[in-house]
Amino acid sequence: MLKKIFVVLIIIAIIIAIYLKFFEREKVIKKKILEDVETYSSNILVDVEYISKDVKGNEYLIKAKKGEIDFNNSNIIFLEDVKAIIKLTNSEKIYINSNFGKYNTSNFDTIFSKNVMVEYLENKITGEYLDFSLVQNRMIISKNIIYTNLENILKADVIEINIDTKDTKVFMYEKNKKVNVKNKNY
Repeated sequence: MLKKIFVVLIIIAIIIAIYLKFFEREKVIKKKILEDVETYSSNILVDVEYISKDVKGNEYLIKAKKGEIDFNNSNIIFLEDVKAIIKLTNSEKIYINSNFGKYNTSNFDTIFSKNVMVEYLENKITGEYLDFSLVQNRMIISKNIIYTNLENILKADVIEINIDTKDTKVFMYEKNKKVNVKNKNY
């Protein structure tokens, strides 16, 4: 009788071991399938580069070390370590650098943010936010603006530039505050 109980217990142990082994294998297979799906559905891009040209012949080149496609809108790409060059047909190149960017692949609009720097000829503008639109021919730079050229240093809240005409508006958000302009030679 004791031998029968012992044999039954061994058979139950073998069944449990096979059962656990089977389900462990199934878990590994499911995990592998999930890892493969995540790998192939990745929305991360490395060394991103886009070039666009408008009907006037102006060219816009944007590069980033990393990009992430927005799952909700595949036309939007969030960028890191961004560098852009605007080659205008009637002017010199404009260089833009920032830590982050949001690029729209359908209309080429770009929002640059964090440590934004714009360089054009001998002019340099730094700030925290830049809204650039090739379609609307404008760039609006805001938050902690410092504009420098060979002669002056200017501090303001906003600089708005028409990229076709180079017309520029400089202003403060609050009416009681004034744009600060200082000559470097004084």
